[in-house]
Amino acid sequence: MKLIDMEVTKYLDVLKSDAPAPGGGSVSALAGAQGVGLFMMVADLTMGKEKYADFQDVCKNAKEKGMPLYEELLAGIDKDTEAFNLVADAFKMPKDTDEQKAERSKAIQAGTLVSTEVPFRTMQLGYEGLKLAGSIVGKSNPNAASDLGVSILNLTACVNGAWLNVKINISSLKDEAKAKYFAEEGQKMYDEVNKLGHELFAQVEASL
Repeated sequence: MKLIDMEVTKYLDVLKSDAPAPGGGSVSALAGAQGVGLFMMVADLTMGKEKYADFQDVCKNAKEKGMPLYEELLAGIDKDTEAFNLVADAFKMPKDTDEQKAERSKAIQAGTLVSTEVPFRTMQLGYEGLKLAGSIVGKSNPNAASDLGVSILNLTACVNGAWLNVKINISSLKDEAKAKYFAEEGQKMYDEVNKLGHELFAQVEASL
């Protein structure tokens, strides 16, 4: 059964068990989906209300652009676990002959690359989500400002958590060019997201 199809209590039971997956990568994607879901809710609570007429377009844009992010982040919850399983299965491959060792090493690298790409994509999605959440700060139903603040926290956590998963896998990548790309672009996103997240959260907090 996919993680996203589980009841919340069942998912949490698996998460807190000694099973190696789901882990931080899946949790980061879930945090991102929650963050996007929250700002979409805030947009919904703003749209169609006459007293927020000036905010209709920006909220409509946030909701429409948020939906594909939400769907991809949901898929990312299981993708991260699947990526981990690729590496775990590769390490179980036989290594009795030189040919087997070569195949095993190739499979490990392929799995490690996927295990880096998946959380890197989660970072990108979380960043895009954070910018959309930011677009309706001060331009949405003020009664839901606290929900927007929690959205910002979840999206920031999504990117930060995914970054840790990218970093831990970079050291195992033998492709130096790809490792450098993930390291440099990931660090850039991490820095930008934490700056933006801090600023947006402060704006929301000041409005309460």
